[in-house]
Amino acid sequence: MNAAIRRVQYAVRGPIVTRALELEQELRQGVPKPFKEVIKANIGDAHAMGQKPITFLRQVSALCLFPPLLSDPSFPEDAKARARRLLAACAGQSVGSYSASPGLDVVRADVAQFLQRRDGIPADPNHIFLSSGASEAIVTMLKLLVWGSGRSRTGVLVPLPQYPLYSAALAELEAERLSYSLAEDRAWALDLPELRRALKEGRGHCCPRVLCVINPGNPTGQVQSRECIEEVIKFAYEERLFLMADEVYQDNIYGEGCEFHAFRKVLAQMGPPYSDTVELASFHSLSKGFMGECGFRGGFMEVRNLHPEVLQELSKLVSVRLCPPVPGQILMGALLNPPEPGEPSHQQYQEEKAAVLRALAERARLTEQLLNKIPGIRCNPVQGAMYAFPSIQLPPRACAAAQAAGQPPDLFFCLRLLEGTGICLVPGSGFGQREGTFHFRMTILPPTEKLQLLLEKLGNFYTNFVKEYS
Repeated sequence: MNAAIRRVQYAVRGPIVTRALELEQELRQGVPKPFKEVIKANIGDAHAMGQKPITFLRQVSALCLFPPLLSDPSFPEDAKARARRLLAACAGQSVGSYSASPGLDVVRADVAQFLQRRDGIPADPNHIFLSSGASEAIVTMLKLLVWGSGRSRTGVLVPLPQYPLYSAALAELEAERLSYSLAEDRAWALDLPELRRALKEGRGHCCPRVLCVINPGNPTGQVQSRECIEEVIKFAYEERLFLMADEVYQDNIYGEGCEFHAFRKVLAQMGPPYSDTVELASFHSLSKGFMGECGFRGGFMEVRNLHPEVLQELSKLVSVRLCPPVPGQILMGALLNPPEPGEPSHQQYQEEKAAVLRALAERARLTEQLLNKIPGIRCNPVQGAMYAFPSIQLPPRACAAAQAAGQPPDLFFCLRLLEGTGICLVPGSGFGQREGTFHFRMTILPPTEKLQLLLEKLGNFYTNFVKEYS
């Protein structure tokens, strides 16, 4: 088999989750446990945690999947109008047909209009590619950009901690991962001197060509300032790096004074030589935000300043997968063409959207507050996204026990936590962290009552764990 595959690791669905699934099966079989359910706080799967779908989005999807419902008077006319428009764009007026490889033209046009509304910056539908979630688009861009061998092999700058999609994809592609550490003592801010350090070190053994930024951050939940984004763009320009901006959590902003700034907008507003030189791919998804529609696998990327021949090669590359899932494209079209004021679904749509984001903001504050009440655990403000990434102090004896078990100390802790409480978290070692520090990532998605219970059980377990190994 391909030896590179053996080096691929994906902690979000790693050994912790495997054991969690086994525990769920054991509970169903009546095996006695010190808990009644497994709480999966390991992954940003909103609907699995009880979040309700946005009615309008599901109505449009249902109408497209089963067109006879278009004659059902219980569906609002604005949802029917969207469905008819989307079905007309499908071959044979069926979502069961292939679309063009970059996606349905009508949805790509909707993406372009969305970007224009959001940023005040025009977008070309021909530079937009729909995808099976943002993950597929990110991997596609990395495939396009990774080449060479030895000292000419492509190096890719990724944050530390990072979402393990990046490390997994780079391992599979046998690219060089160049980690730049985020500043934990400054709420996980991106630090330009640290970027320069990582770049300089990388040039000693590879050819750095790509810089990845996740904003808002995953797993760290920080929101980068406009000034920081400008610095990153200037850095990419000076060092001739291709910029990849993972912006899937752009709707999830909770921190006081925090605001989402799209890389494409900042790049355009900076003007020449940056706006017409820096190559940029930015990514968005249906899976996060207020939608949480992970299972539909809908996403898109927009590319800027690509040479026409490179754009042509990218189009060829996406054609290999035939097309993204059409139901995901349909849902993206519904999301980006929402009910307008005066239409029958507008009020309900706005109320449901606001309620989801309000609840997430409340849970972000609650998670930070309750984690920081536990001695030995420190959590930065959850400014955005759907996660907390607190640091934990682990006693030397616990570290020794982990070493004896052949496990990183934070994995050892998380496995013990799972077996003792049913709480499923992801150890910080699965995302990368500074040597000598330990963390875990948890979602803020469980309903408030369950989240409070989770944090209370976590605090009690951690306190007893520290006593046991002190």
